[in-house]
Amino acid sequence: MGDLPKFDQLTGVALPMSATLMSREKFADMIGIPVGVVVGWCDRGYLPVVPIGKYSLINVALLHKQCLAREFSL
Repeated sequence: MGDLPKFDQLTGVALPMSATLMSREKFADMIGIPVGVVVGWCDRGYLPVVPIGKYSLINVALLHKQCLAREFSL
């Protein structure tokens, strides 16, 4: 088999968000928003977070569920 690229070499490749918890920095990188904006969203309660020890991780699974349950009108 050929050499497989390392994960950090996959920039620009769309990967599915399969993680249920994610750091603010990783979440910001995945959706293309500055980290400061994501931190503000978390501080204002716009994103669901789970505190684990000294870390506060974004609950991506709950966010996905909330987005699917929300009704959008055009």
